[in-house]
Formats: sequence, structure tokens, C-alpha cells
Amino acid sequence: MATSGDIDWSRTPAAIWRSRTDTLRPVENIDPIRFDQLLGIDEQINAIKKNTERFIEGLPANNALLWGSRGTGKSSIIKALLNEYRPRGLRVIEVDKSDIVDLPEIVDLICYKPYSYIVYSDDLSFDEGESAYKALKSIMEGSIELPPGNILIYATSNRRHLMPEYMQENDQSNVVRTEIHHGEAVEEKISLSDRFGLWLSFYPINQAEYLKMIDALFVDTHPEDRETLHKEAIKFALAKGGRSGRAAKQFYNSYSGDF
Repeated sequence: MATSGDIDWSRTPAAIWRSRTDTLRPVENIDPIRFDQLLGIDEQINAIKKNTERFIEGLPANNALLWGSRGTGKSSIIKALLNEYRPRGLRVIEVDKSDIVDLPEIVDLICYKPYSYIVYSDDLSFDEGESAYKALKSIMEGSIELPPGNILIYATSNRRHLMPEYMQENDQSNVVRTEIHHGEAVEEKISLSDRFGLWLSFYPINQAEYLKMIDALFVDTHPEDRETLHKEAIKFALAKGGRSGRAAKQFYNSYSGDF
């Protein structure tokens, strides 16, 4: 099994798990995004900052699930957390969904290190029949061993319960003395997402919020260009199939300097 001895965590803020070699690869070129660049999600930012501050201070904190619409800032929040709290000992290990089965080995590598680790998985979900989620459940709460105090799981997903849900599964639910009792299929799915004590929801943004993001990105553009800028930004979002922070950034990448 790989060791983390090659990583100097005092100088390395993040690493990526490489399952084929059973190693943690240090990340040197960190995305510099900061919280003040993320617009329209102040409530979510405040909640996860509070949770993360409790974590690095050694207080009880929750695993976090950031779920909802694509391109709404879920992944950017994790990157901003690292930039904000790196000086206070926060470290991030990114684990691909397909490598979740390696979580016990990853935890063994870092559980005694003097840093606060967020094990982060982006776009996490499990298809019908997959069993890798059981390793995640075990690490979070389901083992005879207490979860390490210096490790939390933060995940982003488009699915509220991380697994596909079907209408017929609700038919198995019943009410007993005013309490809802879900069927076995639903209970299995909820038992995974329920281990995340902090749920943060992300929804599509309206046009006013989208244009506010555009203005922030094109901050040096002259005011007389705003009308044309906004029209082109709206057209771009329509072609993309929806408004989002990601669409705003992609519009900027395509048209900065043209207005």
C-alpha cells in the first residue's frame, strides 16, 4: 500500500488519489478562486464556512453534500475553502467516484497527520447495482472504528440522494400511526445521503443574477457597452441550455476583449 511519506503536507495543500498506483499525487497548481468571486450563493457559502471553521478548530462538524443544478458553484466552493483555510491547516484530497472503494486505504494514510483533511469527490453519484457506496457509508459512520476526527467528506452531486430514484419505489412506503415508513429500496438510498449532516442545495439562477455575474466578470468594460454585452450573454446562455455561473465564465472566456 502507498504511504503519504513523499508528501510534505506543510507545503502541499492538496493531493489527488491515483488508484492505479495507489498513491497520492501532490497538487501544486491550485485554482486561485476566492469566495468573493462566487455570486448568488451567499447562504451556501456561509453555511459551509461555518462548518469548516468548526472542523479545523477541533469542534464537532458534519460531512457535507452540495447537490443541485449543474454549473451553480458547487465545486468552486470547495476550491475557495482550500484557499481560505489552507493557512489554518486545511488540506484537500480529491477522490474520483470510481475510486471511492479505496477510501479506507486513503483514510489510513492521513488519519494521524496533524492537519484537517477534506476528502472531496466531485459529481458523486452511484448507478443501480453499484456497491462502491458501501465504502463511503462505512467511513462516515458505519464501521466499528470511530470516524477520524481530522477527516470530513465533502461531495458534490446532481442527485439529492446520490443514487437514482424511481416512482415505483414510493409505492413501497406506508404510514404507521402518522409516521412514514419507507420501503427497503428507499431506505437504502436515504441511508447514504443521510450520513451527510450538512446538505446545501443549489438552484438555477434567474436572468438578473446571471447578468450580475457577467458584469462582475467584465468589470473593466465601459458602461456604454453593457446593453450589447447583456444581449450577447443572454444569447450565449440560451444556446448553452440555461443560465449558470459556469455559463457566465464560459461566455467571458469566449468574448473577453470584444466589448
